[in-house]
Amino acid sequence: MEKNNLITSYFKNIEKNSEVTLLIKGITKLLQWVLNFALIILAGVLLILLGKQIVELVNIVLIKNADDKIAYILAEQILVFFLYFEFLELILKYFKAGFHFPLRYFLYIGITAMIRLIIVDHSNSANTLLFSAAVLIMVIALRIVRPDEIKQEEMEK
Repeated sequence: MEKNNLITSYFKNIEKNSEVTLLIKGITKLLQWVLNFALIILAGVLLILLGKQIVELVNIVLIKNADDKIAYILAEQILVFFLYFEFLELILKYFKAGFHFPLRYFLYIGITAMIRLIIVDHSNSANTLLFSAAVLIMVIALRIVRPDEIKQEEMEK
């Protein structure tokens, strides 16, 4: 009799665990769907901003007079363009990699952002040196993170 009760309670625990597992899987799928939807909206916003950036670049190149300030503005705008582009690429990689953000793309974005900062704000030499060190650290981290994957991508190109 006691053995029967133990077996019955064991199977009831399995049923409860499977219900909990199903609930967790359902919540996970819902959150994944919400995340995917939000990323699609973000991609749309980034595409609009990328288009706006292209218009600004054309405006700078074709309309404004050439002087030193325009060259800095143009360089800054080009780097902002690449930041938008890299974020869009990150979203695409997320969907292609089975809902996973590869770490190296965050490093690419960080490197581009720091280079933009060096170009835009180079008034303080100590800060410029620190920003350059940050770029170097990110490049080293990029090589440490996945050297085999990076080499494979380079060979495919």
